[in-house]
Amino acid sequence: MDVVYPNSSGTRPPASVAPVGACDSHMHIYDRRFALHGSPDAMVDKATVDDYRLLQQRIGTQRTVVVQPRVHGTDNSVTLDAIHALGPTQTRGVAVLHPDVSDAELERLHAGGIRGIRFTLYTPANAATDFSMVEPLAQRVHALGWHVQLHWSADQIVAHADLLARLPCTIVFDHLARPPLPDALSHPAFDVVSRLRDNGHTWVKLSGPYLDSKTGAAGGYADTTAIAQAWVRQAPERVVWGSDWPHPTEPIAKPDDAALFDLLSQWVPDEATRHRVLVENPALLYDFPETTKTETSE
Repeated sequence: MDVVYPNSSGTRPPASVAPVGACDSHMHIYDRRFALHGSPDAMVDKATVDDYRLLQQRIGTQRTVVVQPRVHGTDNSVTLDAIHALGPTQTRGVAVLHPDVSDAELERLHAGGIRGIRFTLYTPANAATDFSMVEPLAQRVHALGWHVQLHWSADQIVAHADLLARLPCTIVFDHLARPPLPDALSHPAFDVVSRLRDNGHTWVKLSGPYLDSKTGAAGGYADTTAIAQAWVRQAPERVVWGSDWPHPTEPIAKPDDAALFDLLSQWVPDEATRHRVLVENPALLYDFPETTKTETSE
């Protein structure tokens, strides 16, 4: 029997069905302990782990990389709790760190499933760190095999190209590296990221805000098909998918619709390449264990 999903037009299109072992590498975890814009009232009040498990089912993924939605403070207990609840072998996390984090705390985070740190400097006024902290922290987490995830603007990428070239660890550019539309392919950031990717361990994450992609709002991520396809065409082995779901633009809504996942089928129409983006690439980047018999069996 067909399953009808809330807030959608019906059943999930066959093209969006994820392969076995697929990973959503950017699921925002909301929790009232972690205040969005400093206001506990802005959080999802009653979202539970079961809500996120249901979201996994609707997307069709078995693995998840969870990310806290904003950089207000550095308490990673929400991320660690989500990893534990969703399954430590099937879930990884990206942390927000303070420069004074101890080696013991880094080890604890690693044991809890953290495999990357996030610098949200797109709006520096909201950031817990600044550009001067990127290199020291990157050097410290490099020893753990972690990556740095950069939520930067395209202009910031260009301005700090020398810094990026010095980083010893793997770099993941969030939101397709955010080149401005409609001139994404001609913006200098595209060349900076391309050179970094060709010369080192640099990745690009395909992702987009839920509402923009769902509604096709002008200026939203539904307009980024050309840049998304360019990243995939250039180096499919260095691309991962993240639904960016639910997005902070709708903080009071529970995750209840899988429409955004269909966007990946438009960006990566080839099934074999989509398998690589969803299964093989995140397994390598996020250090997931080998696929188990349970995952491969129907």
